[in-house]
Amino acid sequence: MRKIQSRYVFGILLIGAGILFLLQSLGFLEGAGSIFWILAFAVAGGIFLYVYLTDRTHWWAVIPGLTLLGIGEIIAVDHFFPQYDDILGAPVLMIFISLSFCIIYLTNRDNWWAIIPGGVWLSIGIFIGAESFVPGDGEVGILFLGMGLTFVVLAYLPSQEGRLRWALVPAAVLILMGVIFLGTAIATLEIIIPAAMVLVGLYLIYRIARPKEEIRAQIEESE
Repeated sequence: MRKIQSRYVFGILLIGAGILFLLQSLGFLEGAGSIFWILAFAVAGGIFLYVYLTDRTHWWAVIPGLTLLGIGEIIAVDHFFPQYDDILGAPVLMIFISLSFCIIYLTNRDNWWAIIPGGVWLSIGIFIGAESFVPGDGEVGILFLGMGLTFVVLAYLPSQEGRLRWALVPAAVLILMGVIFLGTAIATLEIIIPAAMVLVGLYLIYRIARPKEEIRAQIEESE
């Protein structure tokens, strides 16, 4: 049955391609090649999403589905709105990929690992989009901040293993790196950077000292 369905899809794509290129040859349509690839990627992505929607155990299909849709979106923006390519091109593709991992987590909360690539891809998308707006190394700081916030979210998400508190350690390091890079680009952060470093250091000391205080309190209660 699936072979028959795939043949139908392939046949429809061939017919559509033939019509588009025929119209272009007759002078009724410009850029038929781009339109064909937009439709081809949209159909291919739609097939993978259909696989996921009909059987949620095939969560892997979301990744190629949204990725293919994102590639089609890049071609569409480049063809119809080339002036917005820097904002709506690759950044939106990264967001599509990020969204696929978020859907994987929402489908099954045991897939907490999907939050990490989801947040990283989203951070990369924002990094690419902000490259032309943020001076100096500011976009690198945004990338680190995004990844750091990803681990913060991961630390407080419910899972079978309980709260993933270990995620706060890479979160603190990444956020600190983000603040430092932003500080090299934005002069107004000259005061915020050392303050943030002090706060992060105090928090890390608090995290290390807290278990000892809890053990001491338990001993005192037992006595």
